[in-house]
Amino acid sequence: MFKSACWCLTAPPKRRLGRVFSLVRALSEQSSSGNEAHDPTADGDHSPAGKTRPRKIPSNCTVLLFPGQGSQFVGMGRGLTKYPNVKEMFAAAQRILGYDLLSLCLEGPEEELMKTVHCQPAVFVNSLAAVEKLNHVNPQAIESCVAAAGFSVGEFAALVFSGAMTFEEALYVVKVRGGAMQRASELVPSGMLSVIGKPQAQYKYACLQAKDYCRGQGIDNPVCSVASYLFPDARVIAGHKEALDFLQKNSGQLHFMRTKMLPVSGAFHTELMESAQEPLREVLRQVEVQRPEINVYSNVDGKRYMNQSHVKRQLVKQLVLPVKWEQSLHEIYERTQGQMFPHTYEVGPGKQLGATLQKCNRKAFKSYTHVDFTD
Repeated sequence: MFKSACWCLTAPPKRRLGRVFSLVRALSEQSSSGNEAHDPTADGDHSPAGKTRPRKIPSNCTVLLFPGQGSQFVGMGRGLTKYPNVKEMFAAAQRILGYDLLSLCLEGPEEELMKTVHCQPAVFVNSLAAVEKLNHVNPQAIESCVAAAGFSVGEFAALVFSGAMTFEEALYVVKVRGGAMQRASELVPSGMLSVIGKPQAQYKYACLQAKDYCRGQGIDNPVCSVASYLFPDARVIAGHKEALDFLQKNSGQLHFMRTKMLPVSGAFHTELMESAQEPLREVLRQVEVQRPEINVYSNVDGKRYMNQSHVKRQLVKQLVLPVKWEQSLHEIYERTQGQMFPHTYEVGPGKQLGATLQKCNRKAFKSYTHVDFTD
């Protein structure tokens, strides 16, 4: 299935990055060669033939960060449709999704855009539309990209950009994923709570206390756990609604300085998403996944994807395991003292990933740019 996909990024790196988003290129033009990934911190890398590729100067390289659910807003993408291929991307999205995604992004209604089943495809398509803008205004930023990472659903956009998946196949997977997660979130009242704590805060212990409270309220097998590691002393905790209410009411004694409910409909990246795993696993069996042509880092452990099967396994695990975003940033930007940092572009709605980068690595943040969404 999906053999009609027209937005292919699976050519060798120079060919793909040089003509990155050619929507008129057919799948028959895909090449199976050149799937070696680049390490942004390495002095060089070796091809299968044993040839050493020239060393890349870090300050001349780029890293792309793709946001996840929660970054969406009505009006996003308003300045992107004038760039080549973006309208075609939204037209393809309408065929795959069965509704007018562009109209939903630009005009709302907000309550519909905020639904998991809608906002995941919206963030995915808008993020890749932002890459199209970046390719138009600064093609060198695309040509010199050596690594990418995405937050939750943002991983799918990163994988498309890396050549691991086609746009249409990945969007169909995101459609299935979002629908499955929406259904899982409707099984029990749940949510996600952003927490910034003092140095003495013990997040796992706080979750245990919240679960004990839920048991006292008659809830069997309550769920409350860290769902995302954002930056030092910042976590997202997800689980039963009652558990999150307990954490907010007792934030002072738990050494939480600030708490905020996130605009999502369920406890993502916890065991409450187990029912969504099989639909995602099944649809991933139906699509072709290539080895990424640049380094793409997994939310599951912060390490780069190694091969096709690794990508599929990690994407399924990601639904029920915490997002190791802080760990991913450390992995991407780790380097010896005095070595230059690449330029980082956040391509998608919001600037949350830039904020986390600033907290994790101020030196790397000095070379950060957000690709504006509204013009």
